[in-house]
Amino acid sequence: MQLLRTRRGIPRTVLAGLLGKSPSWVKQIENGRLQTPKLDVILRIAEILRVRDLAELTGDQSTSVDLFAGPGHARLPAVREAVDAFPQTTSAPAPPVAELRSRLAYAWRARHSAPHHRDVIGALLPDLIRDAQLAAREADTAADRRTAQAALAEAYSLSQFFLAYQPDPALLWRVAERTMVAAQESEDAHIIGIAAWLTTQAHRDSGYAHFDAADAVNLATLRYLEPLLPGASDDVLAITGALTFEAGYTAARRGDSGTAWRHWDTARAMADRLPGDYYHPVTSFSRAVMGAHAVTVAVELHAGGESVRQAAAADAATIPSRPRRARHRIEEARAYQLAGQPETALTTLDKAFEAAPETIRYNGFARKIILEESESKSPNRRRQAAQLGVRLGLLAA
Repeated sequence: MQLLRTRRGIPRTVLAGLLGKSPSWVKQIENGRLQTPKLDVILRIAEILRVRDLAELTGDQSTSVDLFAGPGHARLPAVREAVDAFPQTTSAPAPPVAELRSRLAYAWRARHSAPHHRDVIGALLPDLIRDAQLAAREADTAADRRTAQAALAEAYSLSQFFLAYQPDPALLWRVAERTMVAAQESEDAHIIGIAAWLTTQAHRDSGYAHFDAADAVNLATLRYLEPLLPGASDDVLAITGALTFEAGYTAARRGDSGTAWRHWDTARAMADRLPGDYYHPVTSFSRAVMGAHAVTVAVELHAGGESVRQAAAADAATIPSRPRRARHRIEEARAYQLAGQPETALTTLDKAFEAAPETIRYNGFARKIILEESESKSPNRRRQAAQLGVRLGLLAA
């Protein structure tokens, strides 16, 4: 635990605060002076330290369970090959950028509507990536090159949704960096905002030591976008709102309640300026999603009562994206777990499974709740957790 905490750059006092324990308790656990904590505490430690495999924390190979990385998707090798193979020698003509844009729009719609979204976009990505690379390479004029780079950045952005929680973090980072480069080459404010939004998440998901890097990318992009907001398109306004919320999300992960809710309030005001039926095709930013964002902020601040109150106020049915709706259900489950309502948490995870099985299958927070409740003293909770764990492939039948 001490080794992992040091690697993640988390001071002992910070870990103690996130666990609701004293620094001396953490020190005694690390020094072996206290017995191994119960499973719920181990899972909370694993969540904070972003431990991918419980065995990495416990040293017991019988507890080898991936939490924050799912099994490699069957289409991962094909996507990896497309990312890594630049079209330097091909003589094939590049498709028109208008065609690429049409294919990308279809891919985003397919992702939002599919319960098994990695199956869908994994089949589309290899050709999309190769064709977008080719279009950027063969562009004749500066203007054509910028529009082709925008399409390439968007194809890479789509691939980041596929690669999230896959067992190849190096590939995810290669794609994130290429997304930023292509976006900057495009000189398109909306595309630059999307690239920054994804990079912010990649930094934050890397752990506490990377929160400053997440803020650096996020806040610099907001400074770039804010002068463009008067008269901006809905897409530029939405990506600015999405980035504003991400700043609040990172603050919540730090435990900074005031900053987190201040950014949420600003993002909500931006969402209110959007048409009622608007829904950003990449980030899902909209009026409908702000309730879900409020749940996330409260959960990350470990405010059990407030997170349940926000969950009751949010309307998941208004979120049209199946993966995003499933993610919201998982956040609701975390809220109920925090508030000491584990039965409701498990029922909510069932709803997440109904919305998008693949989302919950790859989500470490959902897996943590299921594993914890599979050891419950309540036979009903053990049975419910076991049934869901089997459906996810997390527990043996």
